[in-house]
Amino acid sequence: MKTFSWKSLLVSLLLALAAGVATCAIWWGGLIDSLQAAFVVNVSHGEAPLQTPQTWVGLLLIVGVSVSSGFLVSRAGARRSFWILGMGFLSSAAASLLASRYWKVDIVFAPMAIGSISAVLLVQLYRLWLIDSLLTNRVNETSARTDIVEPGLSQSRMGSGLKLLQTILPLEEAVLFQPNEFGKLVPIARVRNSPSASLQSGRNRVWRRLVSLCDQAIHSNEIAVSAAGTIDSFESVAMPVRHESHTVGVMLLRLREPFEESDRRLLAAVGGQIARNLQREEARKKKLDGNLPAFASARTSGYRLHAFDYLSGVITEQRFGAQVLAEAPDAYALAYLDGTGAYMNKAMLAAANLDPSETPNVDLFALLERFKTGVFDEPAIAVRRVLQSGQPYERELAFADRNQTLELRISLTNEPANRNGNGNGNGNGNGSHANGPLCFAIRVRDITKIKDFEQMKSDMVSLMSHELRTPLTSINGFAELLAIDEGIPEESREFLQIISNESQRMSRMIDTFLSVTQLERGDKKEVVHIPVRLDELARETISTMQPVAKKKRIRLVDQANGTIPPVAADKSLITQALMKLLDNAIRYSPERTTVTVSTMLEAEAVRVIVEDRGYGVPAESIDRIWEKFYRVARDGQEKDEESTGLGLAFVKEVVEQHGGSVSVESEVGKGSKFSFALPRL
Repeated sequence: MKTFSWKSLLVSLLLALAAGVATCAIWWGGLIDSLQAAFVVNVSHGEAPLQTPQTWVGLLLIVGVSVSSGFLVSRAGARRSFWILGMGFLSSAAASLLASRYWKVDIVFAPMAIGSISAVLLVQLYRLWLIDSLLTNRVNETSARTDIVEPGLSQSRMGSGLKLLQTILPLEEAVLFQPNEFGKLVPIARVRNSPSASLQSGRNRVWRRLVSLCDQAIHSNEIAVSAAGTIDSFESVAMPVRHESHTVGVMLLRLREPFEESDRRLLAAVGGQIARNLQREEARKKKLDGNLPAFASARTSGYRLHAFDYLSGVITEQRFGAQVLAEAPDAYALAYLDGTGAYMNKAMLAAANLDPSETPNVDLFALLERFKTGVFDEPAIAVRRVLQSGQPYERELAFADRNQTLELRISLTNEPANRNGNGNGNGNGNGSHANGPLCFAIRVRDITKIKDFEQMKSDMVSLMSHELRTPLTSINGFAELLAIDEGIPEESREFLQIISNESQRMSRMIDTFLSVTQLERGDKKEVVHIPVRLDELARETISTMQPVAKKKRIRLVDQANGTIPPVAADKSLITQALMKLLDNAIRYSPERTTVTVSTMLEAEAVRVIVEDRGYGVPAESIDRIWEKFYRVARDGQEKDEESTGLGLAFVKEVVEQHGGSVSVESEVGKGSKFSFALPRL
């Protein structure tokens, strides 16, 4: 862990300087004279006394050695500095003895050694405090980041666990206890079948005996059972609540029926989850304090233990995802961002034809190589595209040799944003709703049956197109021929006209249905997108529909709204969609009214609006008019029998295939305003 910075270096030098100054004061006061004498050779009687450096020189030596030692430990660390400082200590001690023996000089070794040792201790303690503070902050940050439960929800989850037991066991009452700071059990959650039968805690002998049973369970780390009639009329069961060998509380169950041994596993599973909830709540209440290092504060050490217990519980819960994927019918694999394989479920092993023993040696690219086909022959390019754009890569892979079609999806799994919806600045460019990528997710789905069904559907549509349209053409043709025969009675001629009209209506329905079906199942790449000016297209469509409008004495008006930029669209399809909107407006408008077509520029789209003064759409039908075969029934009238109920469905499908949207505003008796918007170029 890197803890060096210029600030930390400056603090280390100041601490070393303080140690040197303090040592100078001790030396100046003569408090270490006896220790100093141990590192010099005493002079004999009659010899000249030992010479000591001038005071300012001695002070400078002590401070210099202290600051140098502190600097060395700050930059190199205590372990690497140990040998250098140790050799320096031994060399200086030998030099002090030799200098005092032969040159009668005291080099003030003892004060320098004390200053150096003091500086080393202070600087090392400061470095340990820095590392401890970083660890504390990281634990707090990790706890906050992995805290997927909102404040206050842990208490609810603990109550939920007890209610679950109440549902599946003959439970009269359940109480969850947790030791307080004095080791006394206190109730923190409780559910009961009948409030009148609930015990008043601390107020009667039965409650004290139940608490004693819970104490017994905690001390023995085993389930304690008291048969019915021993304490009261219910059978009492006390079970320690544990997670990873750590008991965090005890659960008391009062049962109306005898406890069954087969329920032990159930209780252990629910108890483990309740233990994790307790640890989560405890960690939330006790935030770590970074002012004192853990080795100097029992309180900080205890809080850190709570945090690690909580993180252990979160890691246990987050393993659920992998277990769920293991049972998924689709093939899933996860890979780290360096390409190393992280996880593959059984379905992926089968899809890639891998043996479980091979998985440790299979990375992202080796896995994708097993799905290479003509349309997916460069896995590296697909991975690079996902990393560059952040968007998933999807392809259908056809394997003719085994008559199989697979759907491959490669995507990045992003770290979720924090609760206020803001990222931490390391996002991947996809917006503020997610932080940076965590890993690759690969999904392979067998869609062979789906493709077979689509082919069968396509064949059936083709059959409908041919087998239904041909007889309808014959029916309509012969009906028209018979209708012009003057020898046929007027009543029969009316029936023939009905036959002709209905056959034509069915032909129109088949044509529209086939168009919608082809759009739904067709590849969007088949739609030719070219620059289209919707205002010009609207004028052309109005000219085409003028004869139809004149027959009903309806006036079509083109309302211009300035310069309109082009959109990327298939002109033929958009023209058909607009014609269907105009046809509806003409059909459902009274005579001598106006239908207005306008185009307008919005923020990033161009909108086309068809507004009429017709009968309007009832509020209960607004949400359904885009559905296939849905026809609106106006008050007091039957549904329009000439309508196929497919026109608006066709409009919606065409517009959405172009990346646009449809909308409608209507008021019964006053008219309707249908519109669609397409992204502008």
